[in-house]
Amino acid sequence: MLSLKRKSHHYESRLYNKILSFSRNKYFYDEIGLADTYHIRILLIFFHFSFLMIILKKKEDIVNSKKISQKIFDFMFKKIEEDMREQGLGDVSVNKNMKILVNKFYNILLNFENYIKYDNKKKIDLFNKYILKKTNDKNPRLAELIKYFNKYQSFCFDLSLNSVIKGDLNFKY
Repeated sequence: MLSLKRKSHHYESRLYNKILSFSRNKYFYDEIGLADTYHIRILLIFFHFSFLMIILKKKEDIVNSKKISQKIFDFMFKKIEEDMREQGLGDVSVNKNMKILVNKFYNILLNFENYIKYDNKKKIDLFNKYILKKTNDKNPRLAELIKYFNKYQSFCFDLSLNSVIKGDLNFKY
């Protein structure tokens, strides 16, 4: 049983690190013009993870997909909480911020549920809702961001449950 738990933690860590690396892609900051801030990186993690969760929900093995999604979710928020504590935030601040972030994540997840059906204007409005509030000094190229996430969404759609478990998120843009 202990080895199974370690193995589980291993795939959660791999997936989280892959999604984290996506959020650090210089393309977002150099080409699209997003502000390279903690908040924007968190949003990018949430955007990437939302697409993955939406696709997992539609997989045939729904029981395992839900379990995997929950484990990744738990791990992701545990890492975000640890990061806040490493930055020196106390219990009250961490708890308050975590509540805000969890609510924001679920809001993003709900809004991205029908992303594939949205036209470009609706997609721009969707990203404006989250990004422009925190990007005061730049004018991001949201059309480029949409192209990126259109491709990422298609990539996620083709993932097998086994690929997700292995952490095979070899998305390149």
